[in-house]
Amino acid sequence: MKKISIAIDGPSAAGKSSIAKIVAKKLDYVYIDTGAMYRCVGYYCLQNNIDLNNETAVSAILKNIKITMDSNNRVYLNEHDVSDQIRQDEVSMSASLVSSYQDVREFLVKQQRQMSNVGGVILDGRDIGTVVLPDAKLKIYQNASVETRAKRRFLENKQRGLSADLETIKKDIEQRDYQDMNRKISPLKKADDAIVLDTSNLSIDEVVNEVLKLAKQREMEG
Repeated sequence: MKKISIAIDGPSAAGKSSIAKIVAKKLDYVYIDTGAMYRCVGYYCLQNNIDLNNETAVSAILKNIKITMDSNNRVYLNEHDVSDQIRQDEVSMSASLVSSYQDVREFLVKQQRQMSNVGGVILDGRDIGTVVLPDAKLKIYQNASVETRAKRRFLENKQRGLSADLETIKKDIEQRDYQDMNRKISPLKKADDAIVLDTSNLSIDEVVNEVLKLAKQREMEG
């Protein structure tokens, strides 16, 4: 069977990355964490006191950013492991903001397409099926209720030893949903040919099995 490209889109904290990582391992695919790439840009700006609301200033620092990932899903910014730091809520909001800038999107989309040329890849984000890989063989729009997503992010933060307040996280998710869906450049939306997968009442195993079933169907179709 021929390996395919899989695009998983959806709002913040919908569990896209968790599912994509597991599915990639089971299929022996390459997982490309596109959300982490935007988080790296936001994190770099925060660490270097770059005004996130100044699009020109953010665009100017892109030349200083090098993002790499390893087989263990660790994320490196200029050769420093920032896998945990970029998951903080403050970084999540900064990622949403910088992702609205055209230069940032072009900078990262170019890299994402280059990384996908090998085939047998799975990417998750906000605009994978609509912009980054519009010809992906399998497109999934993964969603869950705001309440479910807030609880998931709350537990993730607690497990990482990060400060966590459920109501604050819920408000942050609602704000990010609005930002992502209403930005002018590549807003979050379901691709016309994407399969909607609501994970609110599904376990991780149930979601993984559903994605695997869909992927194998597409592989057989060639």
